[in-house]
Amino acid sequence: MTIAINHLSRRFTDFRALDDVSLSIAPGEFVALLGPSGSGKTTLLRILAGLDFPDAGELVRDGRDLLQVSARDRDVGLVFQHYALFRHMTVFENVAFGLRVRPRARRPSKAEIADRVDKLLKRVQLDGMAQRYPSQLSGGQRQRVALARALATEPELLLLDEPFGALDAQVRVALRRWLRHLHEEMRLTTVFVTHDQEEALELADRVVVMSQGRIEQVGTPDEVYQQPATPFVFEFIGKSNKLPVRIQNGRVVAGDQRIEAEGLEGMADGSAVAYVRPEHLAFTPAALESGWRATLRHVYLAGSVAHLELDIPTLGQTLEAELGGEEAQRRALQAGMSVTVQPRHLTIFPLAGNSGEPDITRRRVVHPRYGQAALARWR
Repeated sequence: MTIAINHLSRRFTDFRALDDVSLSIAPGEFVALLGPSGSGKTTLLRILAGLDFPDAGELVRDGRDLLQVSARDRDVGLVFQHYALFRHMTVFENVAFGLRVRPRARRPSKAEIADRVDKLLKRVQLDGMAQRYPSQLSGGQRQRVALARALATEPELLLLDEPFGALDAQVRVALRRWLRHLHEEMRLTTVFVTHDQEEALELADRVVVMSQGRIEQVGTPDEVYQQPATPFVFEFIGKSNKLPVRIQNGRVVAGDQRIEAEGLEGMADGSAVAYVRPEHLAFTPAALESGWRATLRHVYLAGSVAHLELDIPTLGQTLEAELGGEEAQRRALQAGMSVTVQPRHLTIFPLAGNSGEPDITRRRVVHPRYGQAALARWR
Protein backbone atom coordinates (compact mmCIF):
# COMPACT_ATOMS: atom_id res chain seq x y z
CA MET A 1 0.00 0.00 0.00
CA THR A 2 2.28 2.77 -1.29
CA ILE A 3 0.99 6.29 -0.65
CA ALA A 4 2.08 9.02 -3.06
CA ILE A 5 1.63 12.64 -1.99
CA ASN A 6 2.22 14.85 -5.04
CA HIS A 7 2.55 18.64 -4.90
CA LEU A 8 -0.08 19.23 -2.20
CA SER A 9 -0.89 22.83 -1.37
CA ARG A 10 -3.36 24.18 1.20
CA ARG A 11 -4.14 27.76 2.14
CA PHE A 12 -6.22 29.21 4.96
CA THR A 13 -6.92 32.80 3.81
CA ASP A 14 -3.41 34.34 3.73
CA PHE A 15 -1.71 31.48 5.59
CA ARG A 16 0.01 28.83 3.48
CA ALA A 17 -0.34 25.65 5.54
CA LEU A 18 1.12 23.37 2.84
CA ASP A 19 3.31 24.62 0.02
CA ASP A 20 3.96 22.11 -2.79
CA VAL A 21 4.53 19.08 -0.53
CA SER A 22 5.53 15.78 -2.13
CA LEU A 23 6.27 12.54 -0.27
CA SER A 24 6.08 8.77 -0.80
CA ILE A 25 5.23 6.40 2.07
CA ALA A 26 6.09 2.72 1.64
CA PRO A 27 3.94 -0.18 2.90
CA GLY A 28 4.61 -1.00 6.56
CA GLU A 29 6.72 2.14 7.05
CA PHE A 30 6.65 4.25 10.22
CA VAL A 31 6.97 7.89 9.17
CA ALA A 32 7.21 10.81 11.60
CA LEU A 33 6.10 14.30 10.54
CA LEU A 34 8.27 16.56 12.69
CA GLY A 35 8.21 20.31 12.98
CA PRO A 36 7.21 23.30 15.11
CA SER A 37 3.64 24.55 15.45
CA GLY A 38 2.37 25.93 12.15
CA SER A 39 4.71 23.84 10.01
CA GLY A 40 1.84 22.02 8.25
CA LYS A 41 2.23 18.53 9.71
CA THR A 42 -1.32 18.27 11.17
CA THR A 43 -2.84 19.71 8.00
CA LEU A 44 -1.09 16.99 6.00
CA LEU A 45 -2.34 14.34 8.44
CA ARG A 46 -5.92 15.63 8.17
CA ILE A 47 -5.76 15.44 4.39
CA LEU A 48 -4.52 11.84 4.63
CA ALA A 49 -7.46 11.08 6.94
CA GLY A 50 -10.02 12.73 4.65
CA LEU A 51 -10.88 15.43 7.19
CA ASP A 52 -9.53 18.20 4.97
CA PHE A 53 -8.81 18.68 1.28
CA PRO A 54 -5.97 20.41 -0.55
CA ASP A 55 -6.32 23.35 -2.93
CA ALA A 56 -3.99 21.60 -5.37
CA GLY A 57 -2.10 18.34 -5.73
CA GLU A 58 -2.70 14.59 -5.67
CA LEU A 59 -3.07 11.92 -3.00
CA VAL A 60 -2.79 8.42 -4.45
CA ARG A 61 -2.73 5.01 -2.79
CA ASP A 62 -1.85 2.08 -5.05
CA GLY A 63 -3.10 3.97 -8.08
CA ARG A 64 -6.39 5.04 -6.41
CA ASP A 65 -7.17 8.74 -6.05
CA LEU A 66 -7.87 9.11 -2.33
CA LEU A 67 -9.17 12.65 -2.74
CA GLN A 68 -12.24 11.11 -4.36
CA VAL A 69 -12.77 8.72 -1.42
CA SER A 70 -14.67 9.74 1.72
CA ALA A 71 -13.01 9.61 5.13
CA ARG A 72 -15.26 6.69 6.08
CA ASP A 73 -14.09 4.58 3.14
CA ARG A 74 -10.34 5.22 3.36
CA ASP A 75 -9.57 2.39 5.83
CA VAL A 76 -7.77 4.80 8.14
CA GLY A 77 -7.35 4.59 11.91
CA LEU A 78 -6.90 7.94 13.64
CA VAL A 79 -5.64 8.58 17.18
CA PHE A 80 -5.83 12.10 18.63
CA GLN A 81 -3.76 13.76 21.32
CA HIS A 82 -6.68 14.06 23.73
CA TYR A 83 -8.00 10.49 23.36
CA ALA A 84 -11.57 11.50 22.28
CA LEU A 85 -13.03 8.54 24.20
CA PHE A 86 -16.74 8.30 24.95
CA ARG A 87 -16.94 8.92 28.69
CA HIS A 88 -20.30 7.17 29.07
CA MET A 89 -18.98 3.96 27.46
CA THR A 90 -16.81 1.25 28.97
CA VAL A 91 -13.40 0.39 27.56
CA PHE A 92 -14.97 -2.55 25.72
CA GLU A 93 -17.69 -0.38 24.19
CA ASN A 94 -15.22 2.31 23.14
CA VAL A 95 -13.03 -0.20 21.30
CA ALA A 96 -16.04 -1.93 19.72
CA PHE A 97 -17.67 1.32 18.57
CA GLY A 98 -16.11 1.47 15.10
CA LEU A 99 -17.20 -2.09 14.38
CA ARG A 100 -20.75 -1.64 15.64
CA VAL A 101 -21.47 1.41 13.46
CA ARG A 102 -20.41 -0.26 10.24
CA PRO A 103 -23.08 -0.85 7.59
CA ARG A 104 -24.91 -4.11 8.23
CA ALA A 105 -23.30 -5.84 5.23
CA ARG A 106 -19.80 -5.23 6.65
CA ARG A 107 -20.59 -5.46 10.36
CA PRO A 108 -19.11 -8.48 12.19
CA SER A 109 -21.35 -10.58 14.42
CA LYS A 110 -21.54 -9.85 18.15
CA ALA A 111 -19.35 -12.87 18.87
CA GLU A 112 -16.75 -11.74 16.31
CA ILE A 113 -16.73 -8.21 17.76
CA ALA A 114 -16.27 -9.54 21.30
CA ASP A 115 -13.44 -11.82 20.18
CA ARG A 116 -11.66 -9.04 18.28
CA VAL A 117 -11.98 -6.54 21.16
CA ASP A 118 -10.69 -9.09 23.70
CA LYS A 119 -7.65 -9.81 21.52
CA LEU A 120 -6.95 -6.12 21.03
CA LEU A 121 -7.17 -5.35 24.75
CA LYS A 122 -4.62 -8.09 25.40
CA ARG A 123 -2.38 -6.71 22.68
CA VAL A 124 -2.43 -3.22 24.20
CA GLN A 125 -1.98 -4.65 27.70
CA LEU A 126 -5.46 -3.73 28.97
CA ASP A 127 -6.97 -7.17 29.42
CA GLY A 128 -9.06 -7.25 32.60
CA MET A 129 -10.10 -3.58 32.17
CA ALA A 130 -12.89 -4.06 29.60
CA GLN A 131 -15.67 -2.95 31.98
CA ARG A 132 -13.93 0.13 33.32
CA TYR A 133 -14.84 3.64 32.22
CA PRO A 134 -12.30 6.19 30.88
CA SER A 135 -12.47 8.15 34.16
CA GLN A 136 -11.14 5.05 35.95
CA LEU A 137 -8.00 4.85 33.79
CA SER A 138 -4.64 6.62 33.81
CA GLY A 139 -3.61 8.86 30.91
CA GLY A 140 -1.42 6.16 29.41
CA GLN A 141 -4.20 3.59 29.65
CA ARG A 142 -6.67 5.94 27.97
CA GLN A 143 -4.26 6.49 25.11
CA ARG A 144 -3.94 2.74 24.63
CA VAL A 145 -7.75 2.45 24.55
CA ALA A 146 -7.80 5.10 21.81
CA LEU A 147 -5.15 3.14 19.90
CA ALA A 148 -7.07 -0.13 20.31
CA ARG A 149 -10.22 1.58 19.00
CA ALA A 150 -8.30 2.77 15.93
CA LEU A 151 -6.93 -0.73 15.34
CA ALA A 152 -10.28 -2.50 15.79
CA THR A 153 -11.42 -1.74 12.23
CA GLU A 154 -8.16 -3.21 10.86
CA PRO A 155 -7.11 -0.05 9.02
CA GLU A 156 -4.61 -0.01 6.18
CA LEU A 157 -3.17 3.27 7.47
CA LEU A 158 -2.73 4.37 11.09
CA LEU A 159 -2.52 8.12 11.74
CA LEU A 160 -1.32 9.42 15.10
CA ASP A 161 -1.71 13.14 15.90
CA GLU A 162 0.64 13.95 18.82
CA PRO A 163 -0.79 10.99 20.78
CA PHE A 164 1.57 11.41 23.75
CA GLY A 165 1.43 15.20 24.09
CA ALA A 166 -0.88 15.14 27.13
CA LEU A 167 1.19 12.59 29.07
CA ASP A 168 4.04 13.14 31.51
CA ALA A 169 7.61 12.46 30.40
CA GLN A 170 8.11 9.00 31.92
CA VAL A 171 4.80 7.68 30.60
CA ARG A 172 5.60 9.08 27.13
CA VAL A 173 8.93 7.24 27.00
CA ALA A 174 7.39 3.91 28.06
CA LEU A 175 4.40 4.28 25.72
CA ARG A 176 6.34 5.23 22.62
CA ARG A 177 8.66 2.22 22.99
CA TRP A 178 5.62 0.02 23.43
CA LEU A 179 4.13 1.60 20.28
CA ARG A 180 7.30 0.84 18.30
CA HIS A 181 7.14 -2.82 19.38
CA LEU A 182 3.45 -2.93 18.42
CA HIS A 183 4.25 -1.47 15.00
CA GLU A 184 6.96 -4.06 14.39
CA GLU A 185 4.52 -6.80 15.36
CA MET A 186 1.62 -5.59 13.18
CA ARG A 187 3.58 -3.92 10.33
CA LEU A 188 0.92 -1.27 9.80
CA THR A 189 1.75 1.74 7.65
CA THR A 190 1.91 4.48 10.26
CA VAL A 191 2.18 8.28 10.06
CA PHE A 192 2.99 10.00 13.35
CA VAL A 193 2.76 13.77 13.93
CA THR A 194 4.98 15.25 16.64
CA HIS A 195 6.93 18.37 17.54
CA ASP A 196 9.11 16.29 19.89
CA GLN A 197 12.35 15.48 18.08
CA GLU A 198 13.28 12.75 20.56
CA GLU A 199 10.02 10.91 19.84
CA ALA A 200 10.55 11.18 16.09
CA LEU A 201 14.15 9.99 16.19
CA GLU A 202 13.35 7.06 18.47
CA LEU A 203 10.16 5.83 16.78
CA ALA A 204 10.36 6.43 13.06
CA ASP A 205 11.86 4.57 10.12
CA ARG A 206 11.99 7.92 8.32
CA VAL A 207 11.59 11.47 9.61
CA VAL A 208 9.99 14.23 7.54
CA VAL A 209 11.14 17.60 8.89
CA MET A 210 8.67 20.39 8.05
CA SER A 211 8.79 24.17 8.34
CA GLN A 212 6.34 26.83 7.11
CA GLY A 213 4.37 24.35 5.05
CA ARG A 214 7.35 22.87 3.24
CA ILE A 215 9.48 19.76 3.66
CA GLU A 216 13.01 20.66 4.73
CA GLN A 217 14.43 17.14 4.74
CA VAL A 218 13.37 13.49 4.57
CA GLY A 219 15.66 10.78 5.89
CA THR A 220 16.36 8.15 8.50
CA PRO A 221 16.72 9.40 12.09
CA ASP A 222 20.50 9.07 11.77
CA GLU A 223 20.57 11.02 8.50
CA VAL A 224 18.53 13.99 9.70
CA TYR A 225 20.62 14.23 12.88
CA GLN A 226 24.09 13.56 11.50
CA GLN A 227 23.62 15.11 8.04
CA PRO A 228 21.15 18.03 8.29
CA ALA A 229 20.35 19.37 4.82
CA THR A 230 19.44 22.93 5.86
CA PRO A 231 20.21 25.40 8.65
CA PHE A 232 16.64 24.96 9.94
CA VAL A 233 17.15 21.21 10.40
CA PHE A 234 20.45 21.85 12.16
CA GLU A 235 18.84 24.29 14.59
CA PHE A 236 15.59 22.36 15.13
CA ILE A 237 16.96 18.85 15.65
CA GLY A 238 19.42 18.44 18.47
CA LYS A 239 21.72 21.21 19.64
CA SER A 240 24.14 23.10 17.46
CA ASN A 241 26.59 25.98 17.53
CA LYS A 242 26.30 28.53 14.73
CA LEU A 243 29.46 30.38 13.65
CA PRO A 244 29.98 33.19 11.13
CA VAL A 245 33.01 32.22 9.04
CA ARG A 246 34.78 33.09 5.80
CA ILE A 247 36.19 30.83 3.12
CA GLN A 248 39.56 32.19 2.08
CA ASN A 249 42.15 30.50 -0.12
CA GLY A 250 40.84 27.03 0.66
CA ARG A 251 40.69 27.59 4.41
CA VAL A 252 37.98 28.31 6.97
CA VAL A 253 38.59 31.61 8.78
CA ALA A 254 36.81 31.77 12.12
CA GLY A 255 37.91 34.30 14.70
CA ASP A 256 41.70 34.20 14.91
CA GLN A 257 41.89 30.71 13.38
CA ARG A 258 42.62 29.81 9.75
CA ILE A 259 41.58 26.17 9.63
CA GLU A 260 42.85 23.90 6.89
CA ALA A 261 40.21 21.31 6.08
CA GLU A 262 39.19 18.57 3.71
CA GLY A 263 35.97 19.17 1.78
CA LEU A 264 36.58 22.76 0.68
CA GLU A 265 37.91 21.86 -2.76
CA GLY A 266 36.47 24.17 -5.42
CA MET A 267 34.60 26.30 -2.89
CA ALA A 268 34.62 30.00 -3.78
CA ASP A 269 35.91 32.57 -1.31
CA GLY A 270 33.28 34.47 0.62
CA SER A 271 31.17 34.68 3.75
CA ALA A 272 29.46 31.57 5.11
CA VAL A 273 27.78 30.19 8.19
CA ALA A 274 29.10 27.05 9.90
CA TYR A 275 27.36 24.65 12.26
CA VAL A 276 28.98 22.26 14.72
CA ARG A 277 27.26 19.92 17.18
CA PRO A 278 28.29 20.24 20.86
CA GLU A 279 29.58 16.66 20.86
CA HIS A 280 31.84 17.50 17.89
CA LEU A 281 33.89 20.03 19.85
CA ALA A 282 37.14 18.70 21.32
CA PHE A 283 39.04 20.59 24.00
CA THR A 284 42.17 20.32 26.08
CA PRO A 285 43.82 22.48 28.77
CA ALA A 286 47.00 22.66 26.62
CA ALA A 287 47.69 25.98 24.84
CA LEU A 288 47.93 24.64 21.27
CA GLU A 289 48.85 26.55 18.11
CA SER A 290 45.61 25.47 16.42
CA GLY A 291 42.24 25.97 18.08
CA TRP A 292 40.43 28.73 19.90
CA ARG A 293 41.46 29.69 23.40
CA ALA A 294 38.38 29.64 25.62
CA THR A 295 37.28 30.01 29.21
CA LEU A 296 35.02 27.37 30.72
CA ARG A 297 32.19 29.45 32.14
CA HIS A 298 29.75 26.83 33.41
CA VAL A 299 29.44 23.05 33.75
CA TYR A 300 25.86 21.74 33.84
CA LEU A 301 25.60 18.10 34.85
CA ALA A 302 22.44 16.48 33.49
CA GLY A 303 22.60 12.83 34.45
CA SER A 304 24.97 11.02 32.10
CA VAL A 305 25.83 14.17 30.09
CA ALA A 306 27.73 17.31 31.03
CA HIS A 307 26.90 20.51 29.12
CA LEU A 308 29.83 22.91 29.00
CA GLU A 309 29.60 26.63 28.26
CA LEU A 310 32.77 27.90 26.58
CA ASP A 311 33.45 31.63 26.19
CA ILE A 312 35.63 32.29 23.12
CA PRO A 313 36.68 36.00 22.95
CA THR A 314 38.14 35.83 19.40
CA LEU A 315 34.79 34.55 18.09
CA GLY A 316 32.82 37.00 20.18
CA GLN A 317 30.43 34.31 21.30
CA THR A 318 29.82 31.37 23.60
CA LEU A 319 29.82 27.77 22.35
CA GLU A 320 28.29 24.72 23.99
CA ALA A 321 30.19 21.43 24.20
CA GLU A 322 29.05 18.08 25.56
CA LEU A 323 30.93 15.41 27.41
CA GLY A 324 29.98 12.24 29.24
CA GLY A 325 29.16 12.94 32.87
CA GLU A 326 31.76 10.47 34.19
CA GLU A 327 34.41 11.91 31.86
CA ALA A 328 33.63 15.43 33.06
CA GLN A 329 34.06 14.33 36.66
CA ARG A 330 37.31 12.51 35.83
CA ARG A 331 38.67 15.66 34.27
CA ALA A 332 37.61 17.67 37.36
CA LEU A 333 36.15 20.42 35.16
CA GLN A 334 35.58 23.71 36.93
CA ALA A 335 34.32 27.12 35.89
CA GLY A 336 37.16 29.52 35.09
CA MET A 337 39.48 26.95 33.51
CA SER A 338 41.28 27.88 30.28
CA VAL A 339 41.08 25.38 27.41
CA THR A 340 41.80 25.09 23.69
CA VAL A 341 38.78 24.19 21.57
CA GLN A 342 38.85 22.47 18.18
CA PRO A 343 35.91 21.44 15.95
CA ARG A 344 36.12 17.84 14.71
CA HIS A 345 34.05 18.74 11.67
CA LEU A 346 31.87 21.59 10.44
CA THR A 347 28.89 21.86 8.11
CA ILE A 348 29.20 25.03 6.04
CA PHE A 349 26.54 26.92 4.08
CA PRO A 350 27.94 29.76 1.92
CA LEU A 351 25.87 32.94 1.99
CA ALA A 352 23.94 33.57 -1.22
CA GLY A 353 24.78 36.85 -2.96
CA ASN A 354 23.45 40.01 -1.41
CA SER A 355 20.60 38.29 0.44
CA GLY A 356 22.83 37.12 3.26
CA GLU A 357 20.81 33.88 3.41
CA PRO A 358 22.54 30.47 3.58
CA ASP A 359 22.68 28.72 0.20
CA ILE A 360 21.60 25.14 0.96
CA THR A 361 22.50 23.96 -2.56
CA ARG A 362 26.21 24.57 -1.78
CA ARG A 363 26.28 22.85 1.61
CA ARG A 364 29.65 21.31 2.51
CA VAL A 365 30.77 19.05 5.34
CA VAL A 366 34.41 19.83 6.07
CA HIS A 367 36.93 18.02 8.24
CA PRO A 368 39.61 20.23 9.84
CA ARG A 369 43.24 19.06 9.70
CA TYR A 370 45.34 19.79 12.75
CA GLY A 371 49.05 19.39 13.47
CA GLN A 372 50.52 16.80 15.79
CA ALA A 373 50.12 19.13 18.76
CA ALA A 374 46.37 18.92 18.28
CA LEU A 375 46.49 15.22 19.11
CA ALA A 376 47.02 16.11 22.77
CA ARG A 377 44.30 14.76 25.05
CA TRP A 378 43.37 15.48 28.63
CA ARG A 379 45.09 12.95 30.87
